[in-house]
Amino acid sequence: MNDVGVFFALAGGVLSFFSPCVFPLLPAYITHLTGGKIENAKLQVSRTKLYTRSIGFIIGFSLIFIALGASASFIGKVLANYRIIIMQIAGLLIIVFGLQMAGLLKFKFLMREKRIEAEHGSKSALSSILLGMAFAAGWSPCVGLALSSILLLAGSSETLSQGVFLLGAYSLGMAIPFFIISIIISYSLKAMRKINRFLPRLAFVNGMIMVMLGFLVLSGQMQKISAWLASYSLFF
Repeated sequence: MNDVGVFFALAGGVLSFFSPCVFPLLPAYITHLTGGKIENAKLQVSRTKLYTRSIGFIIGFSLIFIALGASASFIGKVLANYRIIIMQIAGLLIIVFGLQMAGLLKFKFLMREKRIEAEHGSKSALSSILLGMAFAAGWSPCVGLALSSILLLAGSSETLSQGVFLLGAYSLGMAIPFFIISIIISYSLKAMRKINRFLPRLAFVNGMIMVMLGFLVLSGQMQKISAWLASYSLFF
């Protein structure tokens, strides 16, 4: 596994979490997940329930994302004889997705939204996992573009384990801020209000990172950079 791909996957996960169509909805997700209430500008819920339900939710969406990464890698492996063409197509698509995320393109069909939501709040650790899986299976324009870019990268990877690791890094990128912000809003919602002001800029940064990734994949520079970093690998 190359460190460059892992970096982009991790960054994609973090910035997906802070996308304009995910982050503002976080209080609603957490209250639905824990059964808590927003009172006095903070989430009222027991710490134990908040921790266990949040971890269950993270496990749920991670399972789906990693399964998608394994599927993309398997398809890429089947089409190994066409790897160069696949990488070039993937690079072009990632560039388009990045420009869309940055707001420089306005393709309406890429902004269609499909969500799978549970009708009732989470009542156990297992239901929290199922809710996380439903979240990952749902389609959000912001997360979908970043996730699709990482899946394209996974599909052009050489082995199945690389694709799984990439989506594991993407899941970790979403999981860490999700858990931290979940704890913060149990004390105060002020931090969310401050972060909300920067969401458009973060969306642009996310898009530019994906465009950079697309150019690296399209030009074949990803492999060259990975080879250069091989002797300094942080993962394998």
